[in-house]
Amino acid sequence: MLPHTKGKWARKDPVTRQPQTIRLEGWQKFILCSVFGWVKKTTGTRRFRKGRIYVPRKNGKSIFGAAIGLYMLSMDDEPGAEVYSGATSEKQALEVFKPAHRMCQIDPELADWMGVTVTAQQLIREDDAAKFQPVIGKPGDGTSPHCGIVDEFHEHKTSELIDTFETGMGARSQPLSLVISTAGANLAGPCREDWKLCERILEGLEGFEDETTFAIIFTIDEGDAWDDIESLKKANPNYGVSIEEDFLLAELQSARQNPSKQARFKTKHLNQWVSSKDGFFNVATWQSLEKKITREQFKEFPCYLSGDLSSKHDLTVQMQLFCLDNSRYAVFGRYWITEAALDLPENQHYRKWHLAGKLEVAGQDIIDLEPFMDAAEEACREYEVLEMPSDPNRAWGVYPMMEARGVPMVEYRNTVLMMSEPMKLLDALIRAGHIQHDGDPVLTWAISNTTGKLDHKDNVFPNKDAPANKIDPVVSLIMALGRAMTRTEAAGSFFSF
Repeated sequence: MLPHTKGKWARKDPVTRQPQTIRLEGWQKFILCSVFGWVKKTTGTRRFRKGRIYVPRKNGKSIFGAAIGLYMLSMDDEPGAEVYSGATSEKQALEVFKPAHRMCQIDPELADWMGVTVTAQQLIREDDAAKFQPVIGKPGDGTSPHCGIVDEFHEHKTSELIDTFETGMGARSQPLSLVISTAGANLAGPCREDWKLCERILEGLEGFEDETTFAIIFTIDEGDAWDDIESLKKANPNYGVSIEEDFLLAELQSARQNPSKQARFKTKHLNQWVSSKDGFFNVATWQSLEKKITREQFKEFPCYLSGDLSSKHDLTVQMQLFCLDNSRYAVFGRYWITEAALDLPENQHYRKWHLAGKLEVAGQDIIDLEPFMDAAEEACREYEVLEMPSDPNRAWGVYPMMEARGVPMVEYRNTVLMMSEPMKLLDALIRAGHIQHDGDPVLTWAISNTTGKLDHKDNVFPNKDAPANKIDPVVSLIMALGRAMTRTEAAGSFFSF
């Protein structure tokens, strides 16, 4: 019934002068039957109010979303239905709306049958003022969506759009909040959080039961080789249909030959979450090193504190690195931020960590360093703290006060000379599985944000590819490792794996 709008299927038949109509694949039928066919016996309304479809690029997700939007507009028996295609940019918001708009332009009989009038910016059903339109950013508080479609959710810095859609659906009897997206690179973003929630729902984990969310994730399994053709087939349900086999094989060959293209290939075509595009550390390996550990378990071991101070919107960081032997470590972190920074709209991830007890508030507009100094003093009382390296350019104001509290401060300038070797050591420790952590989400986020490239002298320096991608915890950890290296080398041993 619905016509294709672009590509080879949109070519008009020489006899009918019409493009081919959309033929659903098995995976699409399964989704539609599940979302729209599963109803409650008591009310006759749909079970699922949320749909989460995570699928690689070029698998027809936008036109699939457009078809769902048209159904929700005109065929769901919802008076005054409001359907929105939302995104962070006009271009992305139109990815779902334009195919729906174009379908009605191509086939006026279809539009008439649905009772839809086509305007430049909307599809309108004049009988009851139902509408389908794109939305950029946050919709108005007066909206009452019957269906809110979010395309490429991984590009969103906050969940504000989807939250507004869902909170506005209270007056609808069977609304649908629909996310259709690929994976991305922002491991601290709302899409990754939603993805992980979907995984827990699908796994049936206790405490995550949700009878109102339909979720499906197309990707490869742990242990699958990313450069295997079978992995491509597994992750791409429209393999050889909307996405040509030759194209995918060419992309695979390019990724095999160019390591710099592998992250993009894994994200776009295997639907895998990959950290920063030029990420220095393997985040998946880092995450696998999480243990159920506490600081108290390591009281008998020497440790290093390290600190990175901020004044306004950055994190203030204090890391604690325990030296279990010459090549094995355990790391813990404490973090502070101002109330003003916590309240910024783009810092939703900070608010989440604060509620979880992983991020502390110190000061209103300017960071209060008293909690930071108290924590260092307490650590020196409770543990065998050897030193606390800090960059004098960032911490000069607290040096005398820290020393007066008995904290063994050591200057550690953040230069290439001082940071390169311990940064490479941290990478080696992660690869060898010789550093453990307690699942600290702030440190994991910083690990995923850290970029770094070797220069012509084989030196590397921690960096980030965007101001919002903080790496302060990693910088502090590298400083602690740098001092640990110095002491170990002076003792006549070296790190081996």
